Amino acid sequence: PFQPQRVMDVATGTGDFAILAYGMLRPERLIGTDISEGMMNVGREKVKRVGLSDKITFVREDCTSLSFADNSFDAVTVAFGIRNFEDLDKGLSEMCRVLIPGGHLVILELTTPDRFPMKQLFALYSKIVIPVLGKLFSKDNNAYRYLPQTIKVFPQGEVMTKSIAQAGFSRVEFRRLTFGICTLYTATK
Repeated sequence: PFQPQRVMDVATGTGDFAILAYGMLRPERLIGTDISEGMMNVGREKVKRVGLSDKITFVREDCTSLSFADNSFDAVTVAFGIRNFEDLDKGLSEMCRVLIPGGHLVILELTTPDRFPMKQLFALYSKIVIPVLGKLFSKDNNAYRYLPQTIKVFPQGEVMTKSIAQAGFSRVEFRRLTFGICTLYTATK
């Protein structure tokens, strides 16, 4: 409902969420940022294929020290990447800094379900299925073993909302999706 015109997608990776966000929001400018130039190169190719190279750009950035001026963006998004931030508090503070007053933060992140039976099913899935699929696709015994661990140790729910609020945001809310497997956090600067 806010129709942001300047959007930054942090930890954009290969740009899938940036492309989706552009399609839904149609901002004047969308910048995907990430520390991995290799992943963004894949994103650049995807953006080129769908004819959005003039609308979506990619810039190598460290989320804990963004090069953008204060009050540069109407909205900042992070989809499935914030749990990998080296310094969560600094990253949240930087995202707050570059947002305009009244700007919006949207975070979508994997979380651990907290209710029966999804909690138990997710435990089995994360301990057995994810590592097996990781090994199958990557030929590496340790591939994707880290994923359930990063989800488990990352602040979730009320704890995460407190971290977001401490970074300078207000109207911080969260909503569990897909039976608690992921959570949507929203906030306003």
